[in-house]
Amino acid sequence: MKRKSTITLIFAILLLLSCAKEVPQFDAEKSFSYLEKQLEFGPRNPGSTGHKACAEWLVKEFKNNADRVLTQDFEYQDTIKDTVIQMTNIVASFNLKSGNRILLCAHWDTRPFADRDTPENQNTPIPGANDGASGVAVLLEIARQMHMAKPEIGVDIVLFDGEDYGHEGQIEKYFIGSRYFSENLKGYKPRYGILLDMVGDAQLNLPIEYQSQRYAPRIVDKVWSAAEKLSYAQFERRIGAAVNDDHIQLNKAGIPTIDIIDFEYPDSGHKYWHTLQDTADKCSPQSLKAVGQTLLYVLYNEEG
Repeated sequence: MKRKSTITLIFAILLLLSCAKEVPQFDAEKSFSYLEKQLEFGPRNPGSTGHKACAEWLVKEFKNNADRVLTQDFEYQDTIKDTVIQMTNIVASFNLKSGNRILLCAHWDTRPFADRDTPENQNTPIPGANDGASGVAVLLEIARQMHMAKPEIGVDIVLFDGEDYGHEGQIEKYFIGSRYFSENLKGYKPRYGILLDMVGDAQLNLPIEYQSQRYAPRIVDKVWSAAEKLSYAQFERRIGAAVNDDHIQLNKAGIPTIDIIDFEYPDSGHKYWHTLQDTADKCSPQSLKAVGQTLLYVLYNEEG
């Protein structure tokens, strides 16, 4: 009787393993190379030469992996400088036949001024290693993995422009690209969205962003549960601060979206945020891996 029970148990385990979905392995070093490559263009603030060159590179990279790549070009009237700024959202889509779609997003622009730095540096554009390049680096590697092993669901990756263009205290001048995208959905309705912002911090700690829990608690639980299954302690089951970010625009447009963000960079002092110290040496491949592998787990365990 004992032997029969053992055989039954072994059979059940083998059946469970055979039914488990294979999740691609996120390449941390490759992702970090994507972060470093963005910094080679210099600051990517709208209107700069680095911004234009990086956009061309991002489109090329996505075309190597995605089923379709579109650019959403638009103009922004800067009333302070009395000039028109050209901006571009970049949209890469995978598994176009699926009507069951998930949105992944980040902002690819960098801040035009280091207003949290010392007075002599405050008019200098930031490098944006963590605040900009990190989320993009994770999504580029996810795109590469989805090219090699297609998920059952449809996935759209959107890189927003103009997220960090505004001055502090002028919230309406931030999130320009996500606002434009949300106002021009044209029937696009993904099941949910996940925003990445400042996810490369070498001291990564990811509490649950307050607005994410408010707008999309089921998506929060889905992602944090995945991280727990993968033993990524960077994801903390506590409610953190409310952060104004691109996900607010998407939620207002009816797309339940969470923000994965470590706003304390590198700690509660915020000393690298919006300064010239936001450089690649403050970031870590392991941090990108924790976020990227968690998202791959979520994507490849969704039903098509």
